[in-house]
Amino acid sequence: MLTGRQLGMEDYARMLRRRAWIVVIPLILGPIVGLMIAKRLSPRYTSQSEILIDAPKVPTSFVPSVENNNLFSRLATMEEQIRSRTSLQPIIERYGLYKNQVDKVPMEELVNKMDNSILIKPVSFSNQMGTDSNGANALPGFQISFTADTPQMAQAVCSEITSKFIDANIHLETTRAEGTADFIAVQLQGAKQKLDEQDAKLAAFKRQYFGSLPDQEQSTVQILSTLSGQLNSLAQQMSGYQQQETYTESMLSEQVQEWKASQAGGNNPRTVEDQLNAAEQRLAALRGQFTDNYPDVIKAREDVAALKKRLNQQGSLPKTSPGKSKTKASEASGVPAIEPPQIHQLRASLVALQDAMKFNQSEQAKLRGQISGYEGRLKLTPAVEQQYKDLTRDYQTTLETYNRLLKDEDQSQMATSLERRQEGEQFTLLDPASLPNKPSFPDKLRFAGGGVVVGLIVGFGLVLALEMRDKALRDEQDVEFFLGVPTLALIPAIPEGGNGKFFPLKWKGKSLREATKFLNR
Repeated sequence: MLTGRQLGMEDYARMLRRRAWIVVIPLILGPIVGLMIAKRLSPRYTSQSEILIDAPKVPTSFVPSVENNNLFSRLATMEEQIRSRTSLQPIIERYGLYKNQVDKVPMEELVNKMDNSILIKPVSFSNQMGTDSNGANALPGFQISFTADTPQMAQAVCSEITSKFIDANIHLETTRAEGTADFIAVQLQGAKQKLDEQDAKLAAFKRQYFGSLPDQEQSTVQILSTLSGQLNSLAQQMSGYQQQETYTESMLSEQVQEWKASQAGGNNPRTVEDQLNAAEQRLAALRGQFTDNYPDVIKAREDVAALKKRLNQQGSLPKTSPGKSKTKASEASGVPAIEPPQIHQLRASLVALQDAMKFNQSEQAKLRGQISGYEGRLKLTPAVEQQYKDLTRDYQTTLETYNRLLKDEDQSQMATSLERRQEGEQFTLLDPASLPNKPSFPDKLRFAGGGVVVGLIVGFGLVLALEMRDKALRDEQDVEFFLGVPTLALIPAIPEGGNGKFFPLKWKGKSLREATKFLNR
């Protein structure tokens, strides 16, 4: 084959036709050699089991699981634990694996060899795939396979590994549930202690600033308004007491003067007339301040009418001699004069008014003190409000944390109970470890197929190598490419010896003149 010339499919077909035997012989020998190699190799057997992942018997909407990790992550964790030397070395020693290599090879290499013989793959049924709480594909189950030198050994070890997965899942779920419950219990205890401290601080603060708290400001304002109204009412009442006192004192003074005058000189019309004038003046003064229905005005009007009646009666009585008055007669007889009931009543009314005024003054003092206290509380409200906000914010945060932890504790306890009763997510053995009937290695069909592929590769490689070494000019394209001139004529192959065989004409020269001489020969 002349290098450098572009070849087409027809050229390659001619090459294969010329050297077909070189391709056929390796193609036939390849599968035979592959089967011979497979026969000489030591057979290995693979046992397989399948584990089904059961959903929790109680829905997670009722009892949320404390296990929030992705199932694939949990499976990877368990797989790492089971593939560890601590787990695999006892199996090697118990079942006598690799007996011929125990004394020659370190245990680490034997553990690695056994690890490579373990295959774990998930079962991904498209019609069973769902979505778990974390958004990842749910895993319906997984398969475990182990390869050993004998079927019985493969089955026993595969069964052992399967049991380890089931036990590891139970232990992992229970341990995590109990650990979560213990952790939440410790956190809950700390949160309760902190909440109690916040309760004590808040209660002490409320006792210290009672009435100045932000939520009591409106009630304090209402109380102040009520107290101010009561103080005003007492002030008005005191003003009425003072007027009644003035009036009662004037009435008492007039009654006493009138009584003394009557005791000293009898019923002197002049004295009664003076009293009448004074009563009329007092009535006029009261009418200037109050209406006619006011009690003092009514009383003054009645006094004027009584004095007028009395003055009229005195005008019809006989005059007594000045020397024989009642006072003198009383003094002569040694019997003291007794004040009339009207004067006693007035004196009692005056004492009652004075007592009422003293009580009113004491009540006003109390109200002023209360008002001053409530006003002081209102002044403290802005500063107290800031402190109260800080305390209530810390208290609310602590309370929310405590309530959340309390809820989590209940859920973790229920989840732990489910795991202990094995009612949570469990691994169920769907297919136990199988006893293989034929070796999984070597696969004769695959070895034969590999021999076919290798034979084809060897055959095509030999053809390519021979063609690369062949320098023959076989057609006009080779001549034109090699000599660099167009083809003038073609000479057919001449049979050799008349037996129907043909031989090709070959030219290995380098010039057109030499080629012409060769063709003319």
